[in-house]
Amino acid sequence: MTDMKPFWQVRRLDEMTTEEWESLCDGCGRCCLHKLREDVTEQILFTDVACRLLDLETCLCSDYACRRRKVPDCVQLTPEAMAEIDWLPPSCAYRLVAEGRPLAWWHPLVSGSPDTVHEAGVSVRGRAISERRAGQLEHHIVDWPGKMPRPRRPRARDRA
Repeated sequence: MTDMKPFWQVRRLDEMTTEEWESLCDGCGRCCLHKLREDVTEQILFTDVACRLLDLETCLCSDYACRRRKVPDCVQLTPEAMAEIDWLPPSCAYRLVAEGRPLAWWHPLVSGSPDTVHEAGVSVRGRAISERRAGQLEHHIVDWPGKMPRPRRPRARDRA
């Protein structure tokens, strides 16, 4: 009997199939929050303001197939684009895999459930506001999207 390692441990991002690539997204919604860049320092400032297409309950894009047409500045994450992107959250699976680090226990590929990212408190659920209601982004600067989350393990009764 042979122990098969999961695809994200044996393939580089540029070797993954489309299905494998898409499954790396943990559904946290952090990358869909607006970011600002300081003019002088180039520092990234995170906000709690979500793209208008982000469903704040599921933390998934409400029109993923047409998102680039509806939101022209939506960044399409590709292996090539990874070299240029410096704002992915530290918990992002694309970033972790690129850096040769393991996925967290709450990642759906590890846990087997898309709900663990929410149960662990890692997603933007309950923490973000839609750009349609937010007003000026400068009034919504927060630091948590750019920090490694301290996930909480759900209690056994919460999983029942």
